[in-house]
Amino acid sequence: MREHGEEGLSALTRAEVVTVDWAGVTFKGSTSADETLVVRICAAGEGVIRVRLMQDMDARTRSARAISMVTPGSYHAVVTADESRVVLNAGGLRVEIRLNPWNMRFVDESGKVLAEQDPGRPDISGRLRTLPFGRSTVDGTPVAYHETFLVPADEAFGGFGESFTPVDKRGQRPLMWNFDAFGAESQRAYKNVPFYLSSRGYGILVDSGMPVEFDMCQSTHSDVQIVVPDDLIDYYVLAGPTPERVLERFGWLTGKPVLPPKWAFGAWISSGFFRDSQERVLERARTIRTKGIPCDVLHLDTFWQTEGHWSDLRWDPVAFPDPAGMLAELAGQGFHVCLWMNPYISHLSPAFAEAADAGYFLKKRDGEAYVADVWHGSYPASGIVDFTNPDAAAWFRGLLKPLLEQGVAAFKTDFAEGVPADSVAFNGMTGVELHNVYTLLFNDLVADVTREVAGHGMVWARSSYLGGQRHPAQWSGDVDATYPAMGSTIRGGLSHGLSGIPFWSHDAGGFTGTPTPDLYIRWSQFGALSPLVRFHGTSSREPWEFPEHAENGAIDALRLRYRLMPYIYSAAVVAAETGAPMMRALCVDYPDDPVAWQADLEYLFGKDLLVAPMISADGTRSVYLPAGSWVDYWTGEILTGGRYLTVSPHLDRIPLYVRYGALIPTTTPGDTVAEDPDITLVVYGLPDGVSRTEIRDMDGTTTVTATVDGDRLVVAADGPKRISHVELVGAAAEFVIL
Repeated sequence: MREHGEEGLSALTRAEVVTVDWAGVTFKGSTSADETLVVRICAAGEGVIRVRLMQDMDARTRSARAISMVTPGSYHAVVTADESRVVLNAGGLRVEIRLNPWNMRFVDESGKVLAEQDPGRPDISGRLRTLPFGRSTVDGTPVAYHETFLVPADEAFGGFGESFTPVDKRGQRPLMWNFDAFGAESQRAYKNVPFYLSSRGYGILVDSGMPVEFDMCQSTHSDVQIVVPDDLIDYYVLAGPTPERVLERFGWLTGKPVLPPKWAFGAWISSGFFRDSQERVLERARTIRTKGIPCDVLHLDTFWQTEGHWSDLRWDPVAFPDPAGMLAELAGQGFHVCLWMNPYISHLSPAFAEAADAGYFLKKRDGEAYVADVWHGSYPASGIVDFTNPDAAAWFRGLLKPLLEQGVAAFKTDFAEGVPADSVAFNGMTGVELHNVYTLLFNDLVADVTREVAGHGMVWARSSYLGGQRHPAQWSGDVDATYPAMGSTIRGGLSHGLSGIPFWSHDAGGFTGTPTPDLYIRWSQFGALSPLVRFHGTSSREPWEFPEHAENGAIDALRLRYRLMPYIYSAAVVAAETGAPMMRALCVDYPDDPVAWQADLEYLFGKDLLVAPMISADGTRSVYLPAGSWVDYWTGEILTGGRYLTVSPHLDRIPLYVRYGALIPTTTPGDTVAEDPDITLVVYGLPDGVSRTEIRDMDGTTTVTATVDGDRLVVAADGPKRISHVELVGAAAEFVIL
């Protein structure tokens, strides 16, 4: 670190008020390097405060040239000021500003200090340990803006996208740069989100598509440092007090999640990453139906196209001579079909020359098409479609639309993390500037054309960035078929959920390699109790390709999912409305429990089911039950929470617990989720007073109540669904259905 005033680093030292308006305050700031900068602080919604530090008011994040990721709301701020101090109140959050020396702190409506700037304290040698609110320059040119907050020793942090590291990011250093992560074993992530929430009841969102770096108490134990290599720092502080409230406000700024169609919550079974054909696809479908395996989606991976031509979006005419007929036959059996694709076109495909001649690819600095090794040597180099070019986007859209019109239901939007740093886009952006937001342009286009033709905007995306919750669903990429990788995958899903992305999945069985039969069963159980479930890998994940006991274990897991579908789909609707995750880290519901921030190999699925996948081959694990009472799903045993259990379940059972007093709507599992038999309501323990739940479905909302009336349990339903049966677990009583 450099000293104050040393060339290269400057910190804001004092400021004076320039203007006050209905939304906020503009300041003229002076730095330790005798620079003059502009500070703008305003309300961006109730309980949301926006902070910008910049050269002038015209400064914008560089990614805005391609896409706007944040839409600030409007809110009438209450501003009080005197010669030394300014206070801006945005409802549930206020910022207290000292003008000289400059300092800010954010305070909630109860008076609790949520976050406070660290002005930069020198160490014993006189050099700064942190990068304070200010900017850094090289040869007089600004290269980054930065901010630092003091944090207590017990503060925990979650978010940053699909990071496969422990959910509490304290002690980590997340870099917002989308990678082809090659699995789930490092900090490399396919999906980054420059946002985190805190155990103290707030969140911070940075609006930038550049490689923002967050130092979460790694360099120093008591500071969070944010470095933004952009033309300004533009961040938002979001009040809680709960993670759910923070995520709701996050949705105000970046958009609500998009709900996938109901069929997407059924099982997806893939062809796998090996050669396929029309005959094999139809045989696969017949086998699934003959064996009674619940399944709604057949996924066709790369080989629906000619090998080596990926991804030119053209059927392989030899392997698939009649795709329209095939799609119609599959639809008649209740299947939806998803096709793999990516935004790269092999130089071996005839489509490459067409696109290159028209200027549809990203370019090198000399103007030639940038042909990149996006497959890391495994397959031919490719051109990268430049979605900042309107003509290129229209051309690519024209390749997708006929497939949808044939009957394709959705696309798996693979890759899109590979924009080279030294490439140049049609709109003048450099590869560094475009790299992270490229995936948003790609998925926006695919989602839009899918919505136009198929009536929904679902994709199955590997990469994402800020605002990606509008692209359901997303999956965890190419994880290894090992127990440790499954554990890391759980952490990735929980972190992504804390980043505002509720509709997430993974490859059941792992992607790379072949799972052992026991791992296949365990991962199938985890998949069945995930927001969405897909069986896919480099080798077959079809249940009948495994020993009989593993086949039966996977099918039983799927039948459990389909039995719980009324509960699962209801949780999905709520997630789309609120932005809260379906697969909930324990800290979402127990933010004041320090253990809940650390117990990151289990989760709540919806609000009432606690899932603890088996993550090792020895068949034993610890499970933390939060405060309250819980009912063992399999045995009906009532358990006291606030403690750890050690469990060794049989291979056919995943540790699964139900919140005491919960009402869980279930149904008879069928071949698809479209089948809609009557509802069986399972009541876990006698409610204390009235228990209530809502069944959300395509036909509306049904409110269900269960009330203890003497020796009777009275169940009533108001809405389109009919409760045909009631089961009582963990208690005994007569029941009456009204």
